[in-house]
Formats: sequence, structure tokens, C-alpha cells
Amino acid sequence: MRNPVKALPRLFSGERNNKMSKIKVLALDLDGTLTNDQKIVTPRTRAALDAAIAQGVTVVLASGRPTAGILPLAKDLGLDKKGGCILSYNGGKIVDCATGETLYEKTLDPAVVPELCAFAAAQDVAVLTYNREGIVCERDKDEWANKECFTTKLPMIHVDDLASYVDYPICKMLVTLDPARRDAVCAAGQQQFQGRVDLYPSSPFFIEAVPLGVAKDGSLAALLEHMGLTRDNLMACGDGLNDRSMIAFAGVGVAMQNAEQPVKDVADYVTAADNNHDGVAEAVEKFILK
Repeated sequence: MRNPVKALPRLFSGERNNKMSKIKVLALDLDGTLTNDQKIVTPRTRAALDAAIAQGVTVVLASGRPTAGILPLAKDLGLDKKGGCILSYNGGKIVDCATGETLYEKTLDPAVVPELCAFAAAQDVAVLTYNREGIVCERDKDEWANKECFTTKLPMIHVDDLASYVDYPICKMLVTLDPARRDAVCAAGQQQFQGRVDLYPSSPFFIEAVPLGVAKDGSLAALLEHMGLTRDNLMACGDGLNDRSMIAFAGVGVAMQNAEQPVKDVADYVTAADNNHDGVAEAVEKFILK
């Protein structure tokens, strides 16, 4: 299902005008992209999204967050009434905002859950996952784990033994740690779980552990097929390494000014504004509304 990541050429004015008319789906990362550092969608960006929706564009909130951590924002933006989708767990699940229908889902092999917990313990870092009520973690006081609470607005729930607690299907686990250790721990995890689990960073202090092949590009490809559309009809905006695949895949790939350099390298367009200054609005106004 996963599509190869490859750089797309920069758009010149004639190409941009042609692509603008084709955009039917707008995929937006949340943290560092759609929301500012206070996790708020500002008035200019809200107005740009409303105008795009009025033109028939389907908005997809595409995040590493769990579904429950995206749903309040989707409702705040009116997607439950106007239509739209939630792409959660970095592509592990897609839900129709209006109907609640699950359109796509991939879950972790239950056999790897205890091994991921043991790996985190050996590395002396926190690992967490989610249930219907919130975030579940053994290290519930961990500074980096609690950043996920701030991001998702979900409560932290302490469990004594995460591996034993998880007896239900999960779409991902999240390793949280000091940014200074991220790359080394991620490399060790990639080596240990090669061919079984995909591990990649999504922020300076998060490492995603998801089913093999799960990424935002692959699940967006499945959604586009479901809608009878192609990648040429997709515009994707993001800032993190977990956004790189969908930005490279999209007909119009947009990196925020605050994006990591590898993300900018595959983008068609890099915004002049960052996520704190309406970078998403800039891109929507440029490629969809004009």
C-alpha cells in the first residue's frame, strides 16, 4: 500500500494554475502545521479552510495523533457537518467525520507489543499507546510522555504493565524521549524491528511505532482510490518527517517554513510563513482560492 517517496519538481506559474483546478482533497498535518504552538487554528486559517470547503474541497486532518485526539478539532472546524476525514495514527486509520465510518485501518501485530515495551525499558525511555479514554503508559509522570497529553488533550492513565494491559487491537505505539537521544534510539529500534514494524521520528521527542508500510501517503492513496481520485487531486501540507511521504506523494506538496529540511527538500512549495503565522492559509490561498 505504501507509495515510494520521491521528490517532485517545483511548480512554475503555468503548472500551478493547472494544478490548482485539480485539487479536490486537502491533507493537513496538525501539530506544527495547521495549529500554532498553542494548538490553536487561527481566524485567517479557519477562513481559508471554510472557503476551500465551499469550493468542494475535502479536508483531511492527517496526524500521528489518535483518532480521539483529533475528533475535537474536527468538530471545532465543523467537519462533522461540512464533511471531511480524520487520518490518525500516521495513516493507521481513516474515519469519515460526518458518518463515523472507518474507511481504512491497519493494526500492529499483537506479538510485537511486549517486545516494543521491552525495547523501551532497555533504552530507559517511555512508551505509550491509547485506549478509548486516553493515553496509557507505565511512566505516566515522564516529561516527554506528557507532551502527548498536551498535544492530544487526552488524559494520562497509569498502568503497571503495559504489555499485559494491551489486550485489544492498537494502531500504533509511541516512544517518547529526550530529543538528544532520538536518533540513536530510533536507529536501534529500526535495526531490531526491521521487516516487522516501521519506526520513524515524528517530532524531536517522539518516535512512531506503526504496522509495516503504514504512512500518510499510503493511506491517502487508499482514500483517493475510494473517492475515485488520484494524487493529482491532492494537496498536502506538513512540517515533520512523518509528513515527508505525503508531501512527496501529493500533486501539490507544501512544507511549512518551520519544517525540517528533509521535508522541504521534497516539497513543491515552502511557505514564507510558519505555523504560528498562518502558513496553511498562505498555501490554501495560493493554490486553491486564487
